[in-house]
Amino acid sequence: MLKATSIHKSYGKLQILKGVDLAVNHGEIVTIVGASGAGKSSLLNIIGTLDNADSGTVSIKGQDVSKLSKSQLSNFRNKQIGFIFQFHHLLVEFTALENVCIPAFIGGQSKAETEKRAKQLLGMLGLSGRADHKPNQLSGGEQQRVAVARALINNPALILADEPSGNLDSTNARELHQLFIDLRREFNQTFIIVTHNEELSDLSDRKILMKDGMIVDNL
Repeated sequence: MLKATSIHKSYGKLQILKGVDLAVNHGEIVTIVGASGAGKSSLLNIIGTLDNADSGTVSIKGQDVSKLSKSQLSNFRNKQIGFIFQFHHLLVEFTALENVCIPAFIGGQSKAETEKRAKQLLGMLGLSGRADHKPNQLSGGEQQRVAVARALINNPALILADEPSGNLDSTNARELHQLFIDLRREFNQTFIIVTHNEELSDLSDRKILMKDGMIVDNL
């Protein structure tokens, strides 16, 4: 599913990633843990094609993403990668349903089919009655579930999550963690999750420990 090989990244003289190798199988839930500054989010951004490595390769479903043009990469990212962030990044002027639909609309999918799938996802996530609510009318946990539905709308090969429960209370965090497990069971979805949450990391299939820009353990 994913293979990252010899990933190096520096900002000026500061080395952020020092030759990281990572392989993730289809249907795995892999968490990346480590102290702040270890390079976790930088690695996630490179895997997600939001940033470029100085050297090394990233292959997703057999596609070397470095060989794609800018427009091809944008299209690939839209269709194959879903993102979940700590602070949701929902657009405040749109409803929950509209927020979920946005990636599919960007990908050129039909309005009718997109809204049908978005409603199914919101229903599966317990948000059927909240589809017409805007983000400021939703709780933190509800907003994050909308963000999960948005990440799923295009049936991506890979979902990347950066501290997805970092802004939630313990109850909502626990529910979100269980949701990831349920989604893997339902869709055989692949997740790579950067987290400081020990409970979430313990639920994963593998825990990758990073330190000083390198993977130092694979549990």
